[in-house]
Amino acid sequence: MSPSAPAILIIGPSWVGDMVMAQSLFVLLKQRQPSSRIHVLAPGWTLPLLERMPEVERGIEMPLGHGRLGLAERRRLGQELRSGHYDQSIVLPNSWKSALVPWWAKIPQRTGWRGEFRHGLLNDLRRLDKQALPMTVQRFLALGLPTDAALPDPLPQPRLHVDPALVEQARADLGLAKSGRPVLALCPGAEFGPSKQWPARHYGELAARRYADGWEPWLFGSANDCDVCSAVNAASGGICRDLAGKTSLGQALDLLSLADQVVSNDSGLMHVAAALDRPMLALFGSTDPGHTPPLSDRAQSLSLELDCRPCFKRDCPLGHNDCMEKLTVGTVLERLESLAE
Repeated sequence: MSPSAPAILIIGPSWVGDMVMAQSLFVLLKQRQPSSRIHVLAPGWTLPLLERMPEVERGIEMPLGHGRLGLAERRRLGQELRSGHYDQSIVLPNSWKSALVPWWAKIPQRTGWRGEFRHGLLNDLRRLDKQALPMTVQRFLALGLPTDAALPDPLPQPRLHVDPALVEQARADLGLAKSGRPVLALCPGAEFGPSKQWPARHYGELAARRYADGWEPWLFGSANDCDVCSAVNAASGGICRDLAGKTSLGQALDLLSLADQVVSNDSGLMHVAAALDRPMLALFGSTDPGHTPPLSDRAQSLSLELDCRPCFKRDCPLGHNDCMEKLTVGTVLERLESLAE
C-alpha cells in the first residue's frame, strides 16, 4: 500500500454511542489523508451505523459477542485480515483481547492506549492523561494524531447520512403516515441503568403536553426499552406512537432523521440523534455532559446542579434519584422552546 493511500483498520467499540463518536476519528483521518481506506471491525449490529458513515469503506463483522475471548476465532480472523495489507490499526477499546486481531493480522503500526497488558500487542502505545482529555471523543481523536499533537479546534462532529428512499421505506414498514404534525422523538431508555433515566411519568406528561400543542410523539428504543416506553405511553394517555422493539437499528436511525425535536437520556440514541443533526435536548442525571456530550451545534444538554451528581452509578446510591426526579417537565419545555428559537 502506497504512503499516499494508507489502509487503516479500526477496532471499533461495542456501544452505539461510542461507535457514533468514533466517526469523529474517521472524519479526522480522512481530513489528514483524503485517500486513506478506513475499515472498521465491530459487532454486526453496528453495521447499519457504519453504512451511514461515508468515511468508512468497509465494515467488518466481529463474529464474537461482547465479552467472549475466543482466542482461536480471533487468531483465524487476524490471519484472514492479513490480505487487507493494512498499514495501521487503531484500537479504540481498552481491553487486552481487542488488541489480538491486529497483532495476528501482522499490521505494522498498532496504536492504542496503554492498559490491560497490551505491551507487544500494540507497538504505538500511548499513555492517557484523563485530565487533558476528559471527553471520550477527544480520546478517540488523539489516537488518530501523532503523540502529543494538538486536537483540532473545533472537534470534527459525527454526521450520519441517510438515504431518503430508506427513510420512506421505514415509514411505510412501520405504518407511519404523514400527519402534518411536527414529530417529537422521545428516547426514554438507557442501557447503563435507572440513574440515567428521566422518570417515565415525566416523559408521559411531556408527550401529552406537546400533543395538546399539535405535536406527534414517537417513542424510540430497543427491545430492552419496551417496558419503559410502554410506561411512558400509559402515562401520556396512550397518545404516543410506540416504536420500541419494533424497528431495526437502521430503521430507528432513519425514522429519527424525521424528528423535528428529540428529547433523550444520555444513551446511544442521544448520540445518533445528534449525529443526524436534529434539534435535541439531552437529559443528564448520574453522568457528566462534559464526558460524553451530544456532538452537535443543534443539541443542548440539561442537568441539575446537585452536590451528589455526577456519581456515575447505575442506581442512585442515596436512593432518591433527585438528579432526574427533580428535573421538571416545565423546565424541559422551557428549554425546548429556546431550542426551537
